[in-house]
Amino acid sequence: AMINMLIQDLDKEMTVAETQEKDAQGDYEALMADSAEKRAADSKSLSEKEGAKANTEAALERHTDDRDAAAKELGATVEYIASLHSDCDFILQYHGARQEARASEVDALGRAKAVLSGADFALLQQGAARGALRGSK
Repeated sequence: AMINMLIQDLDKEMTVAETQEKDAQGDYEALMADSAEKRAADSKSLSEKEGAKANTEAALERHTDDRDAAAKELGATVEYIASLHSDCDFILQYHGARQEARASEVDALGRAKAVLSGADFALLQQGAARGALRGSK
């Protein structure tokens, strides 16, 4: 009877061990399936992130080129403004002299037109010459 009990205990332990082995094997297979799914998802995520990184780097390159071009254009604009400033300074500096020269030219053109119309400025010129001679004494 003791041997039968030992055989029954041994059969019971074998059954429990087989059941635990089957459960452990099932858990292992489930873990492996979950791990395979996770690796596939991680691989897909990595591919997407690498694509996004490549797109971002390309955009960065374009923006850097655009910034450099804009900086060159800005430099050219600043240089052009500086040249305009020097032109304006010249015009402001000689405005009075140019205005006097223009008024003198308009006056001379008016007298020339009058001479062509028949006016005689000979006496006025002689009087002006005498006045100039008197002033030179």
